[in-house]
Amino acid sequence: MGRAAFAHLQKKKVDCDWVDIREMDLPLCDADKCYGMPGSKKLSAAIKSADGILIAAPVYNYDVAATAKNMIELTGSAWENKVVGFLCAAGGTGSYMSVMAYANSLMLDFRCVIIPRFAFATSDAFDGERISDKKISQRIKDVADDLVRFAKRLRS
Repeated sequence: MGRAAFAHLQKKKVDCDWVDIREMDLPLCDADKCYGMPGSKKLSAAIKSADGILIAAPVYNYDVAATAKNMIELTGSAWENKVVGFLCAAGGTGSYMSVMAYANSLMLDFRCVIIPRFAFATSDAFDGERISDKKISQRIKDVADDLVRFAKRLRS
């Protein structure tokens, strides 16, 4: 879902970067030395330099994946005043609102503006790694477009 949004933004010539925390050497947040580690610093710099961020994350057991939560803990104030959108994949439809606790934390702790539309998909929307559901594909594009629209308007 994240790659689909990134490809859509690139096609529209939006200045954007791809960050995959799976490819970064991120420590677990321990409220001590973790903030000074190279992976944490690199991720913080990427978030701080962005006007808006799309978070593509899996939902496990009715909550956003722990690695996504760890990302916020490691980068803290870099999130201040960012526009944030969500692209989530889960095993079932019952967890579609799971992202709200995560979103509330970003709003309250860092004054992020959360895009009210997000993309949520279950395994039915995929054929292997490929998104096969046209409605989900369109929703991903809509969220990406909203991110750009919100960021431009809030910047001016």
